[in-house]
Amino acid sequence: MKIKSQRDFFSGLMFVAVGVIFAIGATNYPMGNSARPGAGYFPLILSVLMAILGAVVLFKSLTIETEGGEPIGAIAWRPLIVIVLAIAVFGATINLLGMLIAVPILITIASLAGDEFRWLGVVIAAIVLTAFSWLIFIYGLKLTIPLLPSFIGG
Repeated sequence: MKIKSQRDFFSGLMFVAVGVIFAIGATNYPMGNSARPGAGYFPLILSVLMAILGAVVLFKSLTIETEGGEPIGAIAWRPLIVIVLAIAVFGATINLLGMLIAVPILITIASLAGDEFRWLGVVIAAIVLTAFSWLIFIYGLKLTIPLLPSFIGG
């Protein structure tokens, strides 16, 4: 069978692989049921949906002809590395620095991945996303995520 769209083929393959890997990982947590879902319920549902979406895109790449076969371009290494670094720094600092500092650091580092870095936009995004993160995770879901740095008493 001939690949008719390289972009769709490899993105579909990636979605299927990530979906299957995370579905397997989600089975290590208690599932519960639909009335009382456990820790693995939601990740399992999302990963199965991701794998199904990937299979649809993969099927499309093998059946629907595209002009020129949509070849894959060069990999954008800088944004990929910067985003992974931003997430790693966030994970390493959230317990020590708290959400009030870790989220703005995450937003600032992630903003460096793009070509249009503007301090005003980064500051506004950091304030809004920190407020929404607090509202959703700490106030709404009552998660025990530190708000303030641990050396201040957070």
